[in-house]
Amino acid sequence: MTTSIEVIRKLQPQILVHGLHQGIIQSILDYDHLLGREVPSIVGIIARGRKKERFFWGGTEVEIPLYSSLSVVPVAVKKVVNSLVNVQSARNVKDSVIESIDSLPDLKIVDIFAEGTPERHALDLIEYGKDKNVLVVGPSSVGVLVPGVLKLGAIGGTMYDQLLDARIKNGGDVAIITTSGGMVNELIRVVTGQGRKVSFAIAMGGDRFPVLDPEEAILLAENDPETKEIVFFGELGGTDEYRIAELIKAKKVKKRIIVYIAGVVAELFDTPPQFGHAKALAERHDESATAKKEMLASVGVAVADRFDDIAKSLEQKELEAVELIDDQVKVRHKAYFMSHLSGEEDGKIQLLGDELLNTVQNNSLASLTLSVLLGKQVKSKKTIEFTDLVLKLLVDHSPNVSGAVNTMVAARAGKDLVSSLAAGLLTIGPRFGGAINDAAEAWLNGVENNLSASELISDYTQKTGIVPGIGHKKYRLDNPDPRVGALAKFAEKNGKYFNFAREVESITTTKKANLILNVDGAIAAVMLDLLTTQLKYTPEQLRELITIGFFNSLFVISRTIGFTGHYLDQRRNDEGLFRLDDSDLRYFK
Repeated sequence: MTTSIEVIRKLQPQILVHGLHQGIIQSILDYDHLLGREVPSIVGIIARGRKKERFFWGGTEVEIPLYSSLSVVPVAVKKVVNSLVNVQSARNVKDSVIESIDSLPDLKIVDIFAEGTPERHALDLIEYGKDKNVLVVGPSSVGVLVPGVLKLGAIGGTMYDQLLDARIKNGGDVAIITTSGGMVNELIRVVTGQGRKVSFAIAMGGDRFPVLDPEEAILLAENDPETKEIVFFGELGGTDEYRIAELIKAKKVKKRIIVYIAGVVAELFDTPPQFGHAKALAERHDESATAKKEMLASVGVAVADRFDDIAKSLEQKELEAVELIDDQVKVRHKAYFMSHLSGEEDGKIQLLGDELLNTVQNNSLASLTLSVLLGKQVKSKKTIEFTDLVLKLLVDHSPNVSGAVNTMVAARAGKDLVSSLAAGLLTIGPRFGGAINDAAEAWLNGVENNLSASELISDYTQKTGIVPGIGHKKYRLDNPDPRVGALAKFAEKNGKYFNFAREVESITTTKKANLILNVDGAIAAVMLDLLTTQLKYTPEQLRELITIGFFNSLFVISRTIGFTGHYLDQRRNDEGLFRLDDSDLRYFK
């Protein structure tokens, strides 16, 4: 059983693309925009590389998520995908299509673009698609088009003006079925050039074993209530047209069919030539274009002797005017940067999706800081209050630390604010202030990999000898860090990351009293829990925050205030250039 055109026509397309083909993907998005959709129908692309890929959306741009494999596509996305276009290489087609059919519960239609898919693989896909009630088209298909609903592939054109010229915004009553991808767009223009509209169009592909064969494609048209006539483009080679004739004789196909069979020129050669498609080779007389045309004419099919005769066989109606291309689309230009934080709209500055003043008035400094760091407005009161505490606690921790020392030395050398601040900030790293991110990674890995606290400790001690987020030079069990106590009050009752960090501490402190959970480790653990419970971040999203350095940014922002204060303090004091005394150094020969 195969998904019907009527079912596809009722879809709200949610398309997943296997492989990154810029032209095909852009043409699908252009069709979405032409139809007036508010958001793209493509929900993701399976391809290695960046996290997102930018494409044009009318005169502006949109980002489409990239996933390295189908296995990492979020469950929520997998649930909604109902259409798939596969533009991968031929050798990967079978496995990726079968995996997609098995993993995407609402999948209705698949189009396979690759030419030269191994014949054994194509035969396997024929059975698999039918068993799972998924309409699989291809290999070597340029796509499936249901006007007004779905453009799956390059079909209809790959340029915005081509889509307009094709007049495929709305559906009609003429189905187009072709073995040649190169001819499908010509046939669309022949039909719409007569003032008619296309009900659907399918390029089945010219491989020897198409998953959807011509017989089944004709039955799709016959069973489609919107289709009144069928235009079929066939080629020399094979015997598919004879099976179509049998359907007509058995009155299983009653709708009018207009047929053109390409390849009559082959009959001028002494030895049958192989044309472009694997199937386009007439080894016997009954596979020749002439024989097929004569046979189809005998069962009442309207056979076009010349390609131009297809138009003459169609009833002509009033020709619809072609829409003019939007001026913004004509001058498309990819932006150098994309911002999810702020911008200018109608002369007004926007911040986090609202006018600047509105955003500022509706946020405290802590909520604004956290929202800007996460790239979206945060409304969780508890998370904001925790961020406020973190920013306050990290502002300064005495002038003894390396960042403050560097800032003060530069200030006394007469350097300006920015230079002195940069000198201090450049000391931030794994030994000073840069451990929050590493601690977050440790707690995330431990919890998500189901490690015990002792296993995590063993793993880190073997690699680096240090567990990030554990240990302090000044504080110990009998002299705890008061900052950690304050942070712990925000811990979630069932906070898995904070609880795990405490389990690690319970083991490390048995070895040495100062191997306590430090402020870096506490911030990382509590923030992980709040992001998970309050903001619903997934482990994958948490890992992305770690990768981009989000957790360390809290220290950088807060300590910037402290370093600036030390700079101003030194400039006010104006003690002059700092120089170490000879007694402060020890020279070894």
